Amino acid sequence: MKLIVRLLLNALALLAASYLISGVDVANFYTALIAAIILGLVNAVIRPLLILLTLPITILTLGLFTLVINSLLVLFVASFVKGFSVLGFWPAFFLSLFLWLVSWFTNLILKD
Repeated sequence: MKLIVRLLLNALALLAASYLISGVDVANFYTALIAAIILGLVNAVIRPLLILLTLPITILTLGLFTLVINSLLVLFVASFVKGFSVLGFWPAFFLSLFLWLVSWFTNLILKD
């Protein structure tokens, strides 16, 4: 049940981000839901591998390179989800920060 609530809140966050961040466009709630599902899968499967492969540069930048990885993954998902577009690196960067903030707040509220 908590997974569904988190997924719906992330979809709503994507919709809200399309109004708050210029360069981010989400067509409707269905598109936001699909994008949230795919972002969740990409963050669960591909992100750990990328972090492991870029571990030296991540350590060198004191972990700030993970923000770049998150931004690139947002751009990756936006490249093949119709109705979800991100126009460049900086909107993807701010979108990933916004989604992190929403996830942090969601995890705070839905704590076990």
